[in-house]
Amino acid sequence: MRQPFTNETKYFDLHTRGIGYLCRAREVRVRKADPFMAVTVDALHGATHDAEYTYIDCRVTGTEADMLIRHCKEEINSGDKVLVSFTIGDIWISPFTYQKGDKKGQPGASLKGRLLYISMLRINGETVFRATPKDTTQKASSDVVMDRSELAESDD
Repeated sequence: MRQPFTNETKYFDLHTRGIGYLCRAREVRVRKADPFMAVTVDALHGATHDAEYTYIDCRVTGTEADMLIRHCKEEINSGDKVLVSFTIGDIWISPFTYQKGDKKGQPGASLKGRLLYISMLRINGETVFRATPKDTTQKASSDVVMDRSELAESDD
């Protein structure tokens, strides 16, 4: 039996989860679109006693994340230690050429992504926000096609 065809678009999500510090919170104004919040996440990785950082420049797209960044913008930009547990979506590399300084004319690259979600936020060691846990396993499993025959039928 054939299942009805729907025009619903499905996506593959590339999500990066981690812990890191926030810096450079700013509102970006563009000519042909609405302004948006952006922030740099200094994501921690490696051994806890010798952590390294990976910098990810993010457009803030999650509604709750946007509210939190706007609320803590002053603390982020004043040098306070703002630590978050985050989810960043669809990271990509953005190449550029250095315009000044010792590296002028040399190629460079930066990581970019979309800040989707903040599950915890601490300012100078004090937890000021903790999200209620979500049950993501049920949603994720409902999106997965377990029976390959469904795929074969859609090719007919």
